[in-house]
Amino acid sequence: MKIQLLSFGIARDLLGSSSIEIEITNETSIESFKKIILKQFPKIASVSSYAIAVNEEYANDSLVLKENDVVAIIPPVSGG
Repeated sequence: MKIQLLSFGIARDLLGSSSIEIEITNETSIESFKKIILKQFPKIASVSSYAIAVNEEYANDSLVLKENDVVAIIPPVSGG
């Protein structure tokens, strides 16, 4: 099944795009998805931590993805 991956900030730079279509299997959890992303885009390992949002809501590692979900990688943000 296909999902859309959005990336922001440093994650966008490391993935090389702000929007990528990713093919995953049924019953893929966020935890598994993080491993898939790390395998396909090893540079993302340089980001010490990041949040994952699914369909504009923060998601925990146990959430199972569905066809056409929009997943966003949200790196840490600093400001002043």
